[in-house]
Amino acid sequence: MTGTRTAPRALATAAAALFAVTAVPPAAGAQEGPKAPEEFVSLRSVDPTILQDMRYATAHNFLGERVDGYRQPLCVLTRPAARALHRAQERLLRRGYSLKVYDCYRPQRAVDQFVRWARDPDDQSMKAEFYPRVDKSRLIPDGYIAEKSGHSRGSTVDLTLVRLPAAPTRPYRPGERLVPCFAPQDKRFPDNSVDMGTGYDCFDTLSHTDDPRIGGVQRANRQFLKRTLGDLGFVNLPEEWWHFTFTPETFPDTYFDFPVSERSLSSAR
Repeated sequence: MTGTRTAPRALATAAAALFAVTAVPPAAGAQEGPKAPEEFVSLRSVDPTILQDMRYATAHNFLGERVDGYRQPLCVLTRPAARALHRAQERLLRRGYSLKVYDCYRPQRAVDQFVRWARDPDDQSMKAEFYPRVDKSRLIPDGYIAEKSGHSRGSTVDLTLVRLPAAPTRPYRPGERLVPCFAPQDKRFPDNSVDMGTGYDCFDTLSHTDDPRIGGVQRANRQFLKRTLGDLGFVNLPEEWWHFTFTPETFPDTYFDFPVSERSLSSAR
């Protein structure tokens, strides 16, 4: 990866990106539910400059619909994980980059919905983008979908890198023509992240962080992300270039099911 920017310029561009972030509205008609332990925080309260593209609160994901438990497009994490991301962001801003998160804490009810979906052979509306080369019947046996997720413990995050100043992105339009997640960057769904070789949540072996078919700038981007986060305690899942867990985990053995919303957090009580 080449090119650096001065810290003041990077901070200025990050501030501009912050003002472009859509404010998180209250969840209309949201019902009360389980509450998060006080160790959980909104990432935005720790570092508002980190970009957020919370895919499971939208229809642009492998299910093709908003996922159970995502009442707001909000990144929620344990406080140590959020603070570690803040430290990573400080380093990246000085080099002209920002983190962008796709998913953070994930309720168990969302994981349960993934499993139900994976066992339904008739629902393949998003296959052309997210798993074009994998038979849906193999998603659970091959490990793409599991009954438990580290995300539900609160210290795991899916994320990427964005070169600053962040380019604007258009919203996903349900029903639009889908392009394989491993297509060239200028062909697949537009995302303002750097080129990682595949899109987010691409169910394909090309998503393996060190897949030998990924080279050049794409490989350098993956390694830059992995190295930056690894220096701060994050461990990458080898099968997914975007998946990192902060260690030691605050809750290594607990899978939570409170909704993703400001109301779930202790700061809102």
